[in-house]
Amino acid sequence: MAEIKPRFEFRAFAQNFGIVEEKMRQLSKVEGIRESLETYIVSAGNNENNTKIRDNKMDIKVFVQTVKGLEQWNPRMKGEFPMAAAMIKDEVFPAFGVDVPEFKRDTYTLAQYLEEIIKPHPNLAAVNVFKRRFAFTINDCIAEIADVYINGAKIMTANLESVDVDAILEAKKMVELESYENVNYLLAIKRVIGMEPLPKESPFCA
Repeated sequence: MAEIKPRFEFRAFAQNFGIVEEKMRQLSKVEGIRESLETYIVSAGNNENNTKIRDNKMDIKVFVQTVKGLEQWNPRMKGEFPMAAAMIKDEVFPAFGVDVPEFKRDTYTLAQYLEEIIKPHPNLAAVNVFKRRFAFTINDCIAEIADVYINGAKIMTANLESVDVDAILEAKKMVELESYENVNYLLAIKRVIGMEPLPKESPFCA
């Protein structure tokens, strides 16, 4: 089997993207529209592991490196609820970097996991995220513009992904994303809910 190379990513958040969205739509037709409701588990313990749940499945990605301002993330684990307490303790909680709570069950449904393990923890938060994503291809890069609702608060995101760093950098120029900060979902969510401070010039007001 061929080795799967983790992609590099540039992602920005703002209230709207104006000319960026116009450029994307000029350079590529919309290749698909997807909607999803996801739950992100964010931790005060670190910003290097991205944990989300969709359709009863848990997906954890770990930060690998930054190259020329682009972030590379790699899958760390995938799991499905109901999930064994041992798996939550040994594989999930190390990604949070916080104290491990007491487990009173051998197996947890998603609802039990959120209500009994995550909600009471002082350094964790479960955040509901709804995404409506419009897909494009720009300079052979995966691209998207999306409406994002974080616990009901609406913002937008623009994204470029590829295994080719230089292709992303050129695509940034093509759609005029060069002046934006690279912000992953984990950091953006933590800023919205107040777990991380906003920068002095907030991207959410761009």
